[in-house]
Amino acid sequence: MKFLYLALMLNRFSLQKQSQLQRDLREYASFLGTYIKNRGYGWFSRFEVGKDFLVDLLYKKRGRYARPFLHFGTLALVFLLITIGPLVFRQESEGGTGGVGPILNAATAYAPDFYTLQAEEVAQYRGGEIITHVVEEGETLSSIAARYGLRVETILWENNLTEKSAIKPGQELRILPVDGVRHKVARGETIYSIAKRYGLTEASQAQVIVDYPFNEFLNDETFELAVGQYVMVPDGVPPAVTAVAGPTRRGVLTPDAGTVSATGAFIWPTAGQISQGYRFYHKALDISNRAGGAILAADAGVVTVAGWPDGSGYGNRVIIDHGNGYVTLYAHMSVVQVQVGQRVNRGDVIGQMGSTGRSTGVHLHFEIRQGGALLDPSSFLR
Repeated sequence: MKFLYLALMLNRFSLQKQSQLQRDLREYASFLGTYIKNRGYGWFSRFEVGKDFLVDLLYKKRGRYARPFLHFGTLALVFLLITIGPLVFRQESEGGTGGVGPILNAATAYAPDFYTLQAEEVAQYRGGEIITHVVEEGETLSSIAARYGLRVETILWENNLTEKSAIKPGQELRILPVDGVRHKVARGETIYSIAKRYGLTEASQAQVIVDYPFNEFLNDETFELAVGQYVMVPDGVPPAVTAVAGPTRRGVLTPDAGTVSATGAFIWPTAGQISQGYRFYHKALDISNRAGGAILAADAGVVTVAGWPDGSGYGNRVIIDHGNGYVTLYAHMSVVQVQVGQRVNRGDVIGQMGSTGRSTGVHLHFEIRQGGALLDPSSFLR
């Protein structure tokens, strides 16, 4: 009986303690809410007073401080860029992409890197500028040519020297940006006659003059030259245009190949001789044949472009997506023999060689692309 009474007393005491604790908590919460309300109202009131003062000041001055504020903001932004910017770029360059490292690199040959490398190549050729080299003690024609990445013959031709000519310290030599010949245009000359004069006898070989990015023409469609101007003839050897445009011509269509699968190996797309190789300003292979001839799909794939849809310098062209990351382009065709959406096998006829678009003679302009980058076809064709 005594134990039961003791338990009841303890339970009653516990309930009283819990009730007191609850009252204390409610009183504390009420006090805290009142305190925060009063203090917050005070802070807000002072903020409003300061804001009203600043607004009134600016309104009275009517923009007098606008320029200082603008200057201060600009300086603050520059300061942030200088202090924080290097840290951000450093993290990105060190692989700050979720631990996977840089997304692109030179080996992947994707478009951003490709265009960066192309810009570096253009800079290497000095924008087509001809510089003057002053011969120093101990230099030879061979050492000078090696210094600028040129053949000795290029320096000899440009400076009216022969293999037996001697150079001496202080002598000035004109240095061309690329191997070849620089020619001053005379009355009646065309890119064809100039090309022929310097050993490029096929009409299609005059394409090197057109493609050299620093040669200028009075008319980009006809390649008209001005008397007295200089043009560069890459790979020309001293002795010694009219672009064909028109609607798409279609011959007998090659039958659809049905389900196809690329092999990953490319065959030669046509027969002929290489009239222009892969260069920094001509990332393709030109194959010329005076008699023309059939153009073949270098590998199996799906035709994505067939014809002359935009009036560009490619003329009649065919583009094939091989489904394995590679895309090939065949330009300047006289006749197109496939259509968009058609599937072709490796070696199927897709058209005939011609000279449409920005072309100087019958030839095939052949490109291999990957991820937007133009690769050297000669590395793939065997």
